[in-house]
Amino acid sequence: MIVETIKLYPEREDVTLTTYVLQDSPELLDGANRPAVLICPGGAYLSCSDREAEPVAMRFAAMGYHAFVLRYSVYLDKHEPFESIFGGVERREHTVFPAAIRDIGKAMLTIHENSEAWLVDTDRIALCGFSAGAHNAATYSVYWDKPILTDHYQVSEEKLRPVATILGYTLSDYIFMRETEKDEMATLLFDASAMSLLGEASSSDDRLKEVSPALLVTEKTPPMFLWATASDALVPVGHTLRMGMALSEKKIPFEMHIFEEGQHGLSLATQATANAKSLVDQNAAKWIDLADAWLLKRFSFELQDETRWKS
Repeated sequence: MIVETIKLYPEREDVTLTTYVLQDSPELLDGANRPAVLICPGGAYLSCSDREAEPVAMRFAAMGYHAFVLRYSVYLDKHEPFESIFGGVERREHTVFPAAIRDIGKAMLTIHENSEAWLVDTDRIALCGFSAGAHNAATYSVYWDKPILTDHYQVSEEKLRPVATILGYTLSDYIFMRETEKDEMATLLFDASAMSLLGEASSSDDRLKEVSPALLVTEKTPPMFLWATASDALVPVGHTLRMGMALSEKKIPFEMHIFEEGQHGLSLATQATANAKSLVDQNAAKWIDLADAWLLKRFSFELQDETRWKS
């Protein structure tokens, strides 16, 4: 496996793409290109979670896909403790929308640029995100073909196109989120996250709609796999349901799984991504196998009927 961390912008240390590229062999695909999954960890647009990064990439790699982890523009740098948000947050230009979706665009272009060396099938690149990372992936999925990205990078739509998107406990509608009842801690976290993404403490409905992918689905939005838990107390399951309904109305193929139990931020919901027993849930952990089966319909390899040895 080729593991390498690449700075997407030479002048910045915080936005990086880490590769988990499977090395080929005559016993494997013998030079054929593999599909890829680009992963956006969550972290409320304040940080990028390690729990939703490398372990998830390794799981997709175990399925036979090249995997990439994008650490996109977030509020805190590596020297700032998460607790510093309790003292208040202020606008930081480098995080304000559309910064984070443009980071996904830059990652997509970087994968395209290195596709020959990495043996990536650029016609089959999926996005996968969790929480804020899922919101970022969902938002990118409704903007990938728009001038906000194509004109910014001066490239054709095809170089930015995701073929599929996997969203774990996503936030999909900021107007709905603003109106959702929250406790004190959830309110503090949401306000800090919104400041990072929008650069302002209070936004108009028009501004909130710009970052609400459930309200922006079009016929060109890619097929989606959605999963969440009904007991998520931080990002209500209604966000996933709204995303599914929006996809349905536009006749975009999608699959949705709502697990009865499980807190926010489960990641793989196994010991591989847990730092507490509450983040292990045997039922919710089934989502990755269900996503594997869903991807297989789109990302199956062109294999011979028999092994070379037998033939």
